[in-house]
Amino acid sequence: MKKLIAVLFSCLVLSTFAQTGDGHPPGLRGTAPLDKEPVSPLMPKMVNDDIRKGRAYAMQPPVIPHQIENYQVDRNFNKCMTCHGRDRVPESQAPMVSVTHFMDRDNNFRSEISPRRYFCTQCHVPQMDVKTPVENTFIDAEKAAAAKKAAKK
Repeated sequence: MKKLIAVLFSCLVLSTFAQTGDGHPPGLRGTAPLDKEPVSPLMPKMVNDDIRKGRAYAMQPPVIPHQIENYQVDRNFNKCMTCHGRDRVPESQAPMVSVTHFMDRDNNFRSEISPRRYFCTQCHVPQMDVKTPVENTFIDAEKAAAAKKAAKK
């Protein structure tokens, strides 16, 4: 009986905490009550400065630092390759796609982009001009190793 009461009390405490969300950023609805339709925020502007951004975590695909609205990326044409393709990089000065994009699923190198890497926006996304809702505390492996080494001294 005591265990049952303890479990019920724990559930009550957890559900109260989950409902109030103390210390957590608001969800997609913001602070609007469930029976009201919240006012949607304006669409943020896409970053269009062509400056490469740092990565937020290890192995993150680079973000797109320019407008891509109305880019055609389908099985017939890939607008991204007009600048990032191997033969277009010298004149566009854009970074070339990674050599891994030319590998097929059997790790054989192809002369053209692999079909499984052809649709760029499956991994690469444009950067929006917004305030980050949650602070990023990611530390890459090199900085973590240096901090550990400094702490030992």
